[in-house]
Amino acid sequence: MSNWRLSSFNGALLAAYFIPAWTIIAFAIMISPIHALYERPSISVALFISDHLHLNGMATVRFAWLLALGRMTVVAFFAIFLVLISRPKIRQSGGCDEALAMALGIGSLISFASMLMASQVGETAAMRLHATELLLMLGTGIVLVFERPAQPEAALPRELPLQQPQLVDNR
Repeated sequence: MSNWRLSSFNGALLAAYFIPAWTIIAFAIMISPIHALYERPSISVALFISDHLHLNGMATVRFAWLLALGRMTVVAFFAIFLVLISRPKIRQSGGCDEALAMALGIGSLISFASMLMASQVGETAAMRLHATELLLMLGTGIVLVFERPAQPEAALPRELPLQQPQLVDNR
């Protein structure tokens, strides 16, 4: 456990939340787009679409599927991140950071847009949910930016170079 970076551990905890939560939401939208769009996790998007954009039924279904596709993309990047951190060499070198950064970037964009839509339609519970998700992802993103992968320590020479006699034509 001592070779885990804070961003990897934090990303794994986020993946443990976002993979099941957003997968359930996305599959509910895929099965019944209009009904699932008006459930608590997506109600702000549904009310914003109906109140401000005035989309017809088929356009609302397309928008709901686009939201589900975005959520499943975030879930896929979190899953790739979990696969990559299972290998210690990749985890220590920071090779899993790209997948985590993509999940955090797309997920933050979705949560921020949903939070703005919730504030426009006056849904305080949905706004708190999306703000919490956004803050979770932004906090992990900040840790990811400032925490660098562990650098291997350079092997120090046993003696200083000035103490070793060197010949010019030493072959």
